[in-house]
Amino acid sequence: MIIHTHCPLCQSDMIEPHIRCTDYLVTLEEFELWKCRDCGFVFTRESPDENSIGKYYESDDYISHDDRAKGSFNRVYQVVRGIMLQRKARLIINMTGIRTGSILDIGCGTGYFAATMKNAGWDVTGIEPNEKARDFARERFNLNVLEPDNINELPDGSFDCISMWHVMEHLHDPFRYADKIDRLLKPDGFCIAALPNNDSYDAKHYGKYWAAWDVPRHLWHFNPSTFKTFWDKKGFVIEFIRGLPFDVFYISMLSEKHKGSRAPFIKGLLKGGWFAIKTAADINKSSSLIYFIHK
Repeated sequence: MIIHTHCPLCQSDMIEPHIRCTDYLVTLEEFELWKCRDCGFVFTRESPDENSIGKYYESDDYISHDDRAKGSFNRVYQVVRGIMLQRKARLIINMTGIRTGSILDIGCGTGYFAATMKNAGWDVTGIEPNEKARDFARERFNLNVLEPDNINELPDGSFDCISMWHVMEHLHDPFRYADKIDRLLKPDGFCIAALPNNDSYDAKHYGKYWAAWDVPRHLWHFNPSTFKTFWDKKGFVIEFIRGLPFDVFYISMLSEKHKGSRAPFIKGLLKGGWFAIKTAADINKSSSLIYFIHK
């Protein structure tokens, strides 16, 4: 068990309890999130270490590790994933300004995004800690997927783009990974990171039931302000922020399910639609955000 006595982001000791959440996916255990009074960072204060967190991912409903996950919520996820894969590929091509290049997809899961980039002509390398997901990506898509420790063997300055789609919130040491990203990116390369936004309209509305807290798998809970602070410390610049438009619907449906609502699918769609309309005026209140980062 890891217990934080100071803010992991700014090292302040001015931290206090923020909200108590339940692991609805696997164990129904409760975990307390704390918040820094100095920088505003929210984090899971007591969390499993790298050797013990594996059991919290052992669920047939954890779709990024198991493509066979069933149920109406996961069927929605799979449909939306198909739409978003092409959109993500276009975003990367537009941001890098190149049609084909080299990309490292950290936390590639079962490999669908990496395969999309491979089919678009990119030289793709994946990093994935889960053995079952690695095997699936290799066998289904013939991808080069490495274990996390192998990232140290990759040559300096070898990637035009490094992507992390809902990954940074899972990393036990995101600062160490930021150093690796700095080493592996070409001088004009981009890092693209997507993650939940704890300052979003839906996070405020659902409170402890907000599905994107996802304790204890999510160790860190960023928003645009704290994510900027994170990259400032590493000498990187966040150049653009974009929303992930479908995430709010999926998160709202799951949040309604956590609340025990009747017809969570319908209520989640309706509320997700309302949140989506509101964020049209303020992208920083979106449920999930994509950050485009460079040196």
